[in-house]
Amino acid sequence: MVSKKEEKKIIKQIAQERIEILMNKAFETIHKEPDLAQRYVEIARKIGMRYRVRIPKKWKIFICRKCKRLMVPGLNCRVRIQRKREPHVTITCLMCNHTKRFLIKRKQ
Repeated sequence: MVSKKEEKKIIKQIAQERIEILMNKAFETIHKEPDLAQRYVEIARKIGMRYRVRIPKKWKIFICRKCKRLMVPGLNCRVRIQRKREPHVTITCLMCNHTKRFLIKRKQ
């Protein structure tokens, strides 16, 4: 007999694995079938919301926060390094022109 707490842990672990599989598949198919890749991302997001599991940061970087589309550098997003003010990396979605900025930490 499995307790409720253990059952929830198992369910969340399975959801995490499914998200990982779907995001891998999305990156494999984005060049051949972009619509299918977008569907994989939508399903991964829905699984995350349904089971309250976060999408790992390594994948979250490649999802636009505005239009929720998969962003692949060189295909549908632009990546630039900015040196103004604080050095940072700027990722611009070419579908909706939304920008993400990630600070580059300087060595002391």
